[in-house]
Amino acid sequence: MSFLSSWPLGMVALFGLLLVGLPISIALTLIGVLGTVAIIGWTPALSLLGTTFFDQGRNYSLSVLPLFLLMGNFVVQSGIARDLYDAAHAWLRHRRGGLALATVIACGGFSSVCGSSMATAATMTRISLPSMRRFGYPDDLSTASIAAGGTLGILIPPSVILVFYGIMTQQDIGKLFLAGIVPGLLGILGYTLAVALSIRLRGIELVAEPKLPLAERFRALRGTLGAIVLFVFVMGGIYLGVFTPTESAGMGAAGALLLTMLSGKFSLATTFATLFDAAKTTAMMFFILFGALTFTNYVNLSGMTQDMQQFVTYFGDTPLHVILTILVIYLLLGCVLEGLSMIMLTVPIFYPVVAAQGFDLIWFGVFVVVITEISYITPPVGMNAFVLRSVVKDVELRTIFRGLLPFVAMDIVRVALIIAFPVLVLALPNSM
Repeated sequence: MSFLSSWPLGMVALFGLLLVGLPISIALTLIGVLGTVAIIGWTPALSLLGTTFFDQGRNYSLSVLPLFLLMGNFVVQSGIARDLYDAAHAWLRHRRGGLALATVIACGGFSSVCGSSMATAATMTRISLPSMRRFGYPDDLSTASIAAGGTLGILIPPSVILVFYGIMTQQDIGKLFLAGIVPGLLGILGYTLAVALSIRLRGIELVAEPKLPLAERFRALRGTLGAIVLFVFVMGGIYLGVFTPTESAGMGAAGALLLTMLSGKFSLATTFATLFDAAKTTAMMFFILFGALTFTNYVNLSGMTQDMQQFVTYFGDTPLHVILTILVIYLLLGCVLEGLSMIMLTVPIFYPVVAAQGFDLIWFGVFVVVITEISYITPPVGMNAFVLRSVVKDVELRTIFRGLLPFVAMDIVRVALIIAFPVLVLALPNSM
């Protein structure tokens, strides 16, 4: 076990545990504990472990997580995704590729009140894919627009991953939520451009539906009012300082429950199932977070942060070179690690390096999440592609990944814009 006092061997051991299928929460905790024991001994290491779990277990800020998860579950139960899709379809049906465009926009809207990438992808697959198939959309374009649109769930607030990042780096969760809004809107815009370019460059012939009268299009928006009011209420309350992120999560969960009741989808059986699912997911997320914080203790004691600082600055001593090096590392890791695992592993290592270079950690959080979005749609472990494959079993994974290429290109453009113009991320949180 003494070999774990050397962090490179500790990282090898960690990846080995992940490759054999050990859950990331257990792998992070195990390597974090054993590595810490190798450096400072059993008694102080176990004391540090107990302190980490106990202090974080009663951390008031963490109560935001189960409440936003509950809010997302109630939103899924309410069936609001169908209303969002129908409204987007009503406004875009007469355009070439209108169904795919409506899918991307509906994914963005649903993400703003759901907060889960995979839930967005799974829900929108059942709603929009049958319509696109009926109108002759190729499977690669149809599935790619859903998989890419679904990634917005981890950026557009409320975002579980931004909550994790805020806890690990001790950043204001409300500011992180606000910072994700403009990049999220850029993501929607980029994905609509990807749909248009895919259709034009490939010469896909699609039949546009008749344009609806303006009155009918406005009438279709009525079903989206609940989602819009809920998002504005939650985020507006944070922005104006009316309530804290934790209070906003409670208000959001109550608002989502009210939407479910008004939609006629409320029942005791489904509500108990929703509560149980939120509790189960919360427990899983907490163990992952506590494992990551235990691993962070090992990172700090082993000298990994200082060595990583030297490694990154070896490729250039300017802040831009440092961030570009980290970008390349993330893109490579995204090919072999699932998004949440990647963030839990890397943020404890990179955020001190980035802070030392003078970067704003709110900006870096959004930067990391945007890169993580890319990992959700790139082979071989693009989670959203696998979600679609589990729902639509007659479409091969290579078909989905082939259609995703223009969407990945747009994500790269978005990352470049965020690096070149940090104000896109920081304007809203800095105006609080």
